[in-house]
Amino acid sequence: MTQITFEDFEKVDIRVGKIIRVEDFPKARKPAYKLWIDFGDLGIKKSSAQITKIYQKEDLIDKLVLSVTNFPPRQVADFMSEVLVLGVVIENGEVVLIQPDRSVPLGKKIS
Repeated sequence: MTQITFEDFEKVDIRVGKIIRVEDFPKARKPAYKLWIDFGDLGIKKSSAQITKIYQKEDLIDKLVLSVTNFPPRQVADFMSEVLVLGVVIENGEVVLIQPDRSVPLGKKIS
């Protein structure tokens, strides 16, 4: 594994957001949801997330998540994904979302 400096880590903007809308994403190559995430003062950002194996749409509403917010937007089929929602890949390719263990202000930066 390549080591990075603390300055490298500081370049990655990871923030807390709350999922406010979820839709199926049938045009994605792999099963995914379209997510709309509220980052407070940073606004609402969209993301495509391959989390359909573990999560039902209705269970994702109001869930706090951590996301990288300073990657360039990426076109996924007909949807522009603006942030990368962070998760841990476990067996069978399932993804478990990373989230704070208590309520925190939306848009707060991870440090």
